[in-house]
Amino acid sequence: MRLSRPALLAASVAPLALFGVLAVVLWAGLQHDPSTLPSVLIGKPVPAFDLGPVREGDRGFRRDDLGGKVTLVNVWGSWCGACKMEHPYLMQLASTGVPLYGVDWKDDPADGAKTLKLLGDPYQRVGNDQAGRLSLDLGVTGAPETFVVDRQGRIRYKQIGPITPEVWHDTLQPLIQRLEAGQ
Repeated sequence: MRLSRPALLAASVAPLALFGVLAVVLWAGLQHDPSTLPSVLIGKPVPAFDLGPVREGDRGFRRDDLGGKVTLVNVWGSWCGACKMEHPYLMQLASTGVPLYGVDWKDDPADGAKTLKLLGDPYQRVGNDQAGRLSLDLGVTGAPETFVVDRQGRIRYKQIGPITPEVWHDTLQPLIQRLEAGQ
């Protein structure tokens, strides 16, 4: 069977056109920063929650603890390597007075408590989310993730991945300063 000239041309151009479309899609994907995934919760109130304790003798952490000030809510786990890398910087931030709250995600409370005892405890309040319900409500995809919550209890920003000095100075600190100034 012999193909006509137009059919032969179409058969040779189709793979090139498909390659071109695929190349454009892949190039566009490479321009996207995975740490800036949008959150549907930006501007919305933190979901209601009341987490049990991680630290022995503590009452845990609930949404009411966030009222009236700009805070950071850090989702972490004792099993999380990136969380352990982030931890010294969280300790430094807490020592400067940054209001920091913790959600121990999909973790046994005893393991979370042991980690905080070993590495230090930067959290004003920390609760255990072993079942992952709060984290699911927050849209957490992995640990660590940190949420900036304004004075009214609304989520204003979601940081995916560890807080580093660059993330703090370039993104989180300026946002917190604007929110504290009422902007």
